Amino acid sequence: RLFTSPHDLLPKILELIQIEADRSRAGQGGRIIIKLNALVDRTVIEALYRASQAGVQIQILCRGSCCLRPGMKGISENIRVTSIIDRFLEHSRIYVFGATDDAEVMLSSADWMPRNFVRRVEVMFPVLQPSLKRHILDQILPTMLGDNVKTREMQPDGSYRRVIRAANTPPLRSQIRLLTGLPMEDITEGDVEK
Repeated sequence: RLFTSPHDLLPKILELIQIEADRSRAGQGGRIIIKLNALVDRTVIEALYRASQAGVQIQILCRGSCCLRPGMKGISENIRVTSIIDRFLEHSRIYVFGATDDAEVMLSSADWMPRNFVRRVEVMFPVLQPSLKRHILDQILPTMLGDNVKTREMQPDGSYRRVIRAANTPPLRSQIRLLTGLPMEDITEGDVEK
């Protein structure tokens, strides 16, 4: 159940991306969610572009370097890239492939960079425990992707714009939410500002 570099990590990631592209082409809906620190590997970026063109909905939460460009007409229209820089320097890497309850949820040590695929020993493994998988899909990722305080969204030209919170939407600072364990509706303005 372990996928490691420099052996089979990159081929497995490319396979999982291709599966989602095939699902989307078959009308079954494809989805990929990626949380990592860096996305610079050309082979993976090209695979993600192809998946986007097949209709796969792709959300990338990339804290650092991202060489993929989202929102380019005919290339990456189905890709959204965001970055959260906050109090803690996060290193978790979570990869989700699939839009249903049987989605593959993977945890990994690897960013998607040539050095991580070729020159380092890295590992990726599936989350098999149903309760842990649900926690990642229902709590952790929605909280991070819903951050409207510290999130910046990448534009097609590679620049970033701060996500502007709608006037009637309560603030959600994901690191505070995950740190305190409070339900989103119980986080106060004071918690957001700390």
